[in-house]
Amino acid sequence: MKIYKCGMSTTITVSRETKRLLDSLRRGRTWDEFLRELALEYRKAKARKALDELRKTANKRDLSYSETRLKLELK
Repeated sequence: MKIYKCGMSTTITVSRETKRLLDSLRRGRTWDEFLRELALEYRKAKARKALDELRKTANKRDLSYSETRLKLELK
């Protein structure tokens, strides 16, 4: 995983309960590493869900399943 370093940081306000939950999941990673990984995994899950929906409707469109995977950058 690439880590992008920039000189700027920010604060995100969350409830204590949410912070405790996130902290228990981050397992020693920095907040930046953890949140980036979380966001990328979320994006991947959304793409897979869209791909599953496209698979269900494959007979109603012109793109093949493999072409759809390539367009969504899934391997």
